[in-house]
Amino acid sequence: MNYVERDTYGIYKTNVRGGPDMRHGPGPELMGAETLIGGNVFNKQDEDLGDIKEIMLDMRSGHVAYAVLSFGGFLGMGEKLFAVPWRALTLDTENKRFVLDVEKDRLSGAPGFDKDKWPNMADAEWAESIHAFYGTKPYVGKLNA
Repeated sequence: MNYVERDTYGIYKTNVRGGPDMRHGPGPELMGAETLIGGNVFNKQDEDLGDIKEIMLDMRSGHVAYAVLSFGGFLGMGEKLFAVPWRALTLDTENKRFVLDVEKDRLSGAPGFDKDKWPNMADAEWAESIHAFYGTKPYVGKLNA
């Protein structure tokens, strides 16, 4: 499902050409978290990598830290969850989905976790390993610092 289909508040109303109408809401520059949860994630090879199950906020800095991506399994059985750094995702407004620059085979070997055993995402060592895998850097400092 994409963010336009999940838009219960009319944030992403489109114009006659089908693009966002900036006169009627923030468009894709500011997005509602609830509309992004459930969003599809594809890679640059146009392979379906799964969907976003949760968005994790760093309450110390005020930044979005991770999107929790569900990958694999069938009807929720055997699925694996991945904390993907927010900076590793790109919003594809044309196709109304996220793009993650990771090949499907590589993602299956990514550090992941089970829905019943979440990692300590506040652990600096864990965060470093996740950012190293996806080639991103964590936010440094506090919001408005």
